[in-house]
Amino acid sequence: MSIETYAKYWAENYKEDLTHNIMPFWLKNGLDKEHGGIYTCVARNGQLIDTTKSVWFQGRFAFICSYAYNNIEKNPEWLDAAKLTLDFIEKHCFDTDGRMYFEVAADGTPLRKRRYVFSESFAAIAMSEYALATGNKEYAQKALDLFKRMRHFLNTPGILEPKYLPTVQAQGHSITMIMVNVASSIKKVISDPELDAQIEESIYALKNYFMHSEFKALLEMVGPKGEFIDTMNGRTINPGHCIETSWFLFDVARNMNNNKELIDMALTILDWSWEWGWDKQYGGIINFKDCKNLPPQDYSQDMKFWWPQTEAIIANLYAYKLTKDEKYLKRHKQISDWTYAHFPDSEFGEWYGYLHRDGTVAQPAKGNLFKGPFHIPRMMIKGYTLCKEILAGE
Repeated sequence: MSIETYAKYWAENYKEDLTHNIMPFWLKNGLDKEHGGIYTCVARNGQLIDTTKSVWFQGRFAFICSYAYNNIEKNPEWLDAAKLTLDFIEKHCFDTDGRMYFEVAADGTPLRKRRYVFSESFAAIAMSEYALATGNKEYAQKALDLFKRMRHFLNTPGILEPKYLPTVQAQGHSITMIMVNVASSIKKVISDPELDAQIEESIYALKNYFMHSEFKALLEMVGPKGEFIDTMNGRTINPGHCIETSWFLFDVARNMNNNKELIDMALTILDWSWEWGWDKQYGGIINFKDCKNLPPQDYSQDMKFWWPQTEAIIANLYAYKLTKDEKYLKRHKQISDWTYAHFPDSEFGEWYGYLHRDGTVAQPAKGNLFKGPFHIPRMMIKGYTLCKEILAGE
């Protein structure tokens, strides 16, 4: 099959699946037209099984609706859903201290607040993408203001409760990688020196602290200056997170005139993480590995979750586009074939989220507080745009 035929096939597949399966499933079963926002705790057939609303997913869904509007088609239903969800976020999801909740009830009553700022990160990219969709500069400024507030929370001791007692000095990969994406997303609609500073700081930390060539791995937790922490948590590799980081860096590199040094860094992360993550016996990307090949602590360590597969699909297609190296196209086919053979539900639509290592379904719910309309539609939208760029020779 020629690359033209291959890219055309996947572009059409991504668009068809998104517009006729994924988006309709969530607009029908998740969108709360009474209170605003999105429900994500739904059974296999879309039945609502819990009215608790993940605040993460309010931002994630508003982002996806705007992102699809900007890159797939100008569907007013998607833009309306984004606005309905953004209104819910602004009305119900912020505490008086400026931080966001983690869970709220159907009507927005606060239920839980956590030490993280991931709710803020997704709200910020939702606002910036909505600003891009509508041209409403007010939302661009809201996104920037929220980003700066996140930086303040992260950089001011005493605001966020530490994960560990002072006897453990460490930093995590998750917030480092997500801040790259937040900053680069907001830069599409508004400029500010703090956005550039964040991208520079995160890239420095990823390169100098989290990448450990002695293990050929990007680690999830390291010391303040990248010191290796020889504990189960310190040895943890999360291949899905690392692969996601690689394509976040591809995005930044493209915005820097295809910066070769950054592309090479991202390719190294992708190659390392593929080797750790790809299950050579059963196929698919597993959850966790130990960099010394000791037993991982997490009980789901060898399961196949939906989101690492989607990140691998994006990253390998992106890597091919940037390098024209056919090994990445082969990997894209490899992960796509496995993913599409195991995750989509042909009877009720959408995808399963949780598989055993051998690819059998562990539980059939289509959503919960952590799975919902984000990774899968984002993969389809990003995949579609990458395929169109490949076809256009960009």
